[in-house]
Amino acid sequence: QVEYRVEGVLYRPQPGDLLLIRPMQLHQVAVRSADTPYERIVLWVGQRYLEGLQEDAPGLMACFSGDGPVYLPHAPGEEDGAIPFLLEALLEEQRRPGEGSDLFVRGCFLQLLVLLNRQARKAGPAPESASRLVSQVVAYIHAHYSQEIRLEQLAQVFHVSKYHLSHEFRRVVGTSPYRYVMLKRLQMARERILNGTPPGKAALSCGFKDYANFFRSFEKQYGVTPRKLKINTSIL
Repeated sequence: QVEYRVEGVLYRPQPGDLLLIRPMQLHQVAVRSADTPYERIVLWVGQRYLEGLQEDAPGLMACFSGDGPVYLPHAPGEEDGAIPFLLEALLEEQRRPGEGSDLFVRGCFLQLLVLLNRQARKAGPAPESASRLVSQVVAYIHAHYSQEIRLEQLAQVFHVSKYHLSHEFRRVVGTSPYRYVMLKRLQMARERILNGTPPGKAALSCGFKDYANFFRSFEKQYGVTPRKLKINTSIL
């Protein structure tokens, strides 16, 4: 009993379903029933870690192709049970790393990629956004997040009233256009910092004119200051 909203597209996953979400894609989770147990396993994979696998396993990156998220419904077969087993093994290794931990993690992840690609080839088309207007607004924000974006400006670009745009955007995405722009900027800045860009330069390149405001917003969103964010080179 849960809903995922990824860049304005609504998913209602069932037990065993998988979502592959890119680092710059905003996603929100809403549990629809407090009486129904909800559990998920989240695996964060650093961009540099993936790049390090390119030479050894270039074909295994196919499951990450495309611009949007990849939704893999649970499909009973040879992957049934194997993917949860590998994810649990990675979790256990994170809790209690032992000798050869890096090799163990790499082996588990390579097996996981093989199974994800097999499942991706069986998957049907992904759901579309519930609103063409919102899809267009989201695409516009993606292209212009580093520039000044105001609600009135968006309404003029898409020839609608700002009240209709705001209501429709909140209905589909689950947050206001202003909040979405802020989250997108924070997310893009975080990605740049993880890849080695100095925080001040990352903030400026993502549309923040005031570093103090960026600092406060970043710490509130991620629970760590920009300078304490570690460059992500691992999988766990």
